[in-house]
Amino acid sequence: MIPISYSNASDQEYIRLIHEMASHVKYGSITITIQDGKIVQIEKIEKIRLKD
Repeated sequence: MIPISYSNASDQEYIRLIHEMASHVKYGSITITIQDGKIVQIEKIEKIRLKD
């Protein structure tokens, strides 16, 4: 993963980051928070499925 300076990241860098995060989640969600038309937060929640 290439580090991103989040304060100066472009839309393409955010898209790449979100894609990379999604490729590592088997079960879960990624929430993108937008304020005034700009991405201000990306949250990744992973879940572990337990078998009976």
